[in-house]
Amino acid sequence: MRKVEQWSWVGDQRDFIDAPHVFSQQHISIGRYGGNSAAGQMKNEDGCLVWSHLIQGWEFSIVVDAHHTSESANLIIQYIKENEEVLLQIFSYNNVEKMFTQLDAKIISLFQSELFLRRCERVRGEASCLLVARKENYVWWFSVGDCVLFVFHNDFAALQQFQVNQRQFFEWIGKENTFAQTVPSYSHGIRQLRKGWNTLFLTTDGIIECPTEPYNNPVLIQKELEQDSLEEGVQTLFETIRKNNVRDNTTLITWKVYVEEEGMKPSQ
Repeated sequence: MRKVEQWSWVGDQRDFIDAPHVFSQQHISIGRYGGNSAAGQMKNEDGCLVWSHLIQGWEFSIVVDAHHTSESANLIIQYIKENEEVLLQIFSYNNVEKMFTQLDAKIISLFQSELFLRRCERVRGEASCLLVARKENYVWWFSVGDCVLFVFHNDFAALQQFQVNQRQFFEWIGKENTFAQTVPSYSHGIRQLRKGWNTLFLTTDGIIECPTEPYNNPVLIQKELEQDSLEEGVQTLFETIRKNNVRDNTTLITWKVYVEEEGMKPSQ
């Protein structure tokens, strides 16, 4: 069995302020930009993680947007890595329905565990985070806070459907922790992809809250990603927000998936 491709990063390792960086891991493009020092940026508190297995046919990605310090981003990324064995076992299931059901239950149980809650109490600051997994013609997401998942496909675009999850501004994991509440607040779900090429795009909020809002319409993001390569598209996105003097950190993960199965259609 081919080894799972794994990579992760948190902004305190390297901040990429004034220096956007884009690269690819297999078919997945990753972009990191700390923002502009001229706009007052001094640190990068984002984080991300990418796992994939080409033979088993799945990808798993996380983007994290922390504030106050990067400690909560480090905690979330490290905690997921500590639970690698059980998560990889779930991703290996041939039954995609079982995979997503088990993944949903496992992520909720991990974030609600007493061990994780105690560790959250000791960090400075808190974070939004978005977890996304794709297998076969389905994408699963688990969202706390205001990071965003877009899925771009012409069928969706024709109906102005781009954004998968809704941004939530009063949810976090860390010192202030939704999973420490009597009833935790989060969103999760599964989306069926369409026949043909689908582009999955995860991002922290820097690109959305950039001055002059150059990408306030998701169709403009989709257009940039239609260049010769996803790396070139992400570089264009970063160059645009750099010119608009963005301050916020921006972390992007994007990849294309070709689906052979027809998606659901209305009855005639």
